[in-house]
Amino acid sequence: MQRSASGWLNGFIGVVIFAGSLPATRLAVMELDAGFVTAARASIAAVLGLALLLALRQPRPARADLPGLALVSLGVVVGFPLLTALALRQASSAHTIVFVGLLPLSTALFGVLRGGERPRPAFWLFSLLGSACVVGYAARNGIEASLQADLLMLAAIVVCGLGYAEGGRLARHLGGWQVISWALLLALPVMLPLTVLMRPLSLAAVGAPAWWALGYVAVFSMLLGFLFWYRGLAQGGIAAVGQLQLLQPFFGLALAAVLLHETVSVGMLLVTMAAVVCVAGARRFSR
Repeated sequence: MQRSASGWLNGFIGVVIFAGSLPATRLAVMELDAGFVTAARASIAAVLGLALLLALRQPRPARADLPGLALVSLGVVVGFPLLTALALRQASSAHTIVFVGLLPLSTALFGVLRGGERPRPAFWLFSLLGSACVVGYAARNGIEASLQADLLMLAAIVVCGLGYAEGGRLARHLGGWQVISWALLLALPVMLPLTVLMRPLSLAAVGAPAWWALGYVAVFSMLLGFLFWYRGLAQGGIAAVGQLQLLQPFFGLALAAVLLHETVSVGMLLVTMAAVVCVAGARRFSR
């Protein structure tokens, strides 16, 4: 029971940190290339992760863990950041944040496929209800963004759910921060050269807000958030704790309104609150 409660607390902290990812990414790609933002955030986080691994003298992961770490790397280090950055060039962060409500369902599905979890049937009912609220809103308000942006966000949700579930599975024996640190290192040989090649022609021409936003997604979204998130998934269960992601749009919409002065409609708030209600039900029937 104590381990489960700790898992929910760690998961909640991770969700709060992740909530700033899309608004910060939106702020960054307004002045920086989406590919550069993706590569730079991964490279910065990888250097920090390497410092942690060396300072705490962590052993190398077993060969059997490498395929799983590669999936984590492809899902949350490369796939989700790149796809969302591309989508945010065509849509507001408030619009794309709503898609994050689909992450719990995606994570739960991969938790079953990759993590061997078996939630009760009622769990899926609440998870589907929460996702249905999001899909219904997106279908009703699809004209607010391009179809391409919505498809990019859906693809991002799929690869991110896989990366979350795989990371949660590996964190059971590797540890949460170790998983993301090793996954970042796997991507570094590709991400670092891309950072150099795709850097802005004039660094001085980029405003301070874009650099601060890049710093946030690199340090907090790409590293610190995962320290809590993967530990939470390992302790409380991938499918169960994954439902906390239904809270992420609520925090993200608030940040989008405050930081980017974007309009948050009543419909956005209603669909987010409806999804939040589903967390309680899903949590109750998660085991």
